[in-house]
Amino acid sequence: MSFDEKDILKGLSFVVEPDLKKDIVELNLVSNIRSEGNRIAFDLQVNNPAMHNKKRMIEACELHLNRVLGTTVELDINITAIPKAPDMPQQNKVLPHVKNIIAIASGKGGVGKSTVTANLAVALAKKGYRVGLIDADIYGPSMPLMFNVEDEKPMPVEVNGRSLIQPIESYGVKLLSIGFFANTDQAVVWRGPMATRALTQLFTEANWGELDYMLIDLPPGTGDIHLSLVQTVAVTGAIIVSTPQKVALIDARKAIGMFNLEQINVPVLGMIENMAYFTPEELPDNKYYIFGKEGLKELAEQNNLPLLGQIPLVQSIRESGDAGRPAVLQETTVQAQAFDAFADEVITQVNLRNMEKDPTQKVEITHNDGCSTN
Repeated sequence: MSFDEKDILKGLSFVVEPDLKKDIVELNLVSNIRSEGNRIAFDLQVNNPAMHNKKRMIEACELHLNRVLGTTVELDINITAIPKAPDMPQQNKVLPHVKNIIAIASGKGGVGKSTVTANLAVALAKKGYRVGLIDADIYGPSMPLMFNVEDEKPMPVEVNGRSLIQPIESYGVKLLSIGFFANTDQAVVWRGPMATRALTQLFTEANWGELDYMLIDLPPGTGDIHLSLVQTVAVTGAIIVSTPQKVALIDARKAIGMFNLEQINVPVLGMIENMAYFTPEELPDNKYYIFGKEGLKELAEQNNLPLLGQIPLVQSIRESGDAGRPAVLQETTVQAQAFDAFADEVITQVNLRNMEKDPTQKVEITHNDGCSTN
């Protein structure tokens, strides 16, 4: 006696890969299925092949196969790690020791993009990841304030015979910003080429070391800085920040369109809705949808993108940013929980992107394709 492969796959379709949050059949992680009598053997790929995770996956497969097949089965599962996406060509990779480069963008200003970026960076660092953050908002750098390092000055360090800038570290995040190199009351008045050169230096002349995630806090809109970014480094993916109201959604749609342009072609990992609802401190269970309800959720669905989270409009988020201590550090508060859940979704979407898509290539922009930076 042997079991039908369709029945085996049906049983395994109830087993969810814990990191990727989809079932192992949908993700095509099961292969080479064999069965004889009550013995079933197959190959299974998982994101984390550590012993405790293997045991959990074997138990889940056994449980659901016994249930669907209506008998007790004996399993022989060969578990291996999901192959990682190949490294990008060296000539296209300015940051060879950075695993994932994530652009955080918004179509318009005032939607809390920098606040979201700062809290995402700290949330990832809290989870044990090595995180870097570049404040690429050349004309309005705010990260030194949000990380309470306004008075810090990055110092040069000698690395392999080169003099590099040593990023400032705060809350476990390595940070560089043009704000470190200008007085807080000094306006930065640069033409496009000067701004893009300054941004390029933050990538190419800094000692970032090994990082799991590099977050790039982009200026609002679409312009020279965005083009300079995709010309300088191979961006793993982009996250779009918006508030729910229609005027913000119009610009969020433009930001999605920019990354989807054929000559840019950076995957959009998902969207995060900031100021999704207002929760008064004295009524923590109440939600008031001041800017509209679930506007970004609808836009995400229209573009077949995941909604990575909804961040409430809470006074302490603004106060935390002004005090230089990101709100995600408040641990048990509703806002900290929202940022932590957002970080978990980002990790999931980055893993899926790296498994399902080829590595992004650095953009080579010519003067005849309509995207010249001159």
